[in-house]
Amino acid sequence: MKTVLSREYGPKQTRGCFYIFDGDRSILNVKTLELPDKGNAQNVSCIPPGVYPLEKITRPNGEIALHIKGVPGRSEILMHPGNFASGSKVDTQGCVLPGLWFVDINEDGNLDVGDSKKAMDLVLRVLPNKSLIHIL
Repeated sequence: MKTVLSREYGPKQTRGCFYIFDGDRSILNVKTLELPDKGNAQNVSCIPPGVYPLEKITRPNGEIALHIKGVPGRSEILMHPGNFASGSKVDTQGCVLPGLWFVDINEDGNLDVGDSKKAMDLVLRVLPNKSLIHIL
């Protein structure tokens, strides 16, 4: 399995598509939402492009998430459910939020991701316990 996160950087947020490949065949893709690129600064920036180990973990609340490891100068970067990466409500401090589509849920003018828990469930069903993520 190979995963690729292709991103579009914006001033308020970073939108992306997370693809999972089995060989040369795409078997799943979901949308992603992250903080804007602010030079990899903790809690306010998306992580830099690169290839990172990706591992399923169980969070203290019992929820399964994907831990993106080996990010220079950062720790505890996850892919977990959430909808908002900009505006008055934010569900991330540098993590990746999956969703099935982009939508302005709270009508604040910023795109959010919809059906994040469902998207996360689909990703977790397909991915092995350990893999690599290629972030562009």
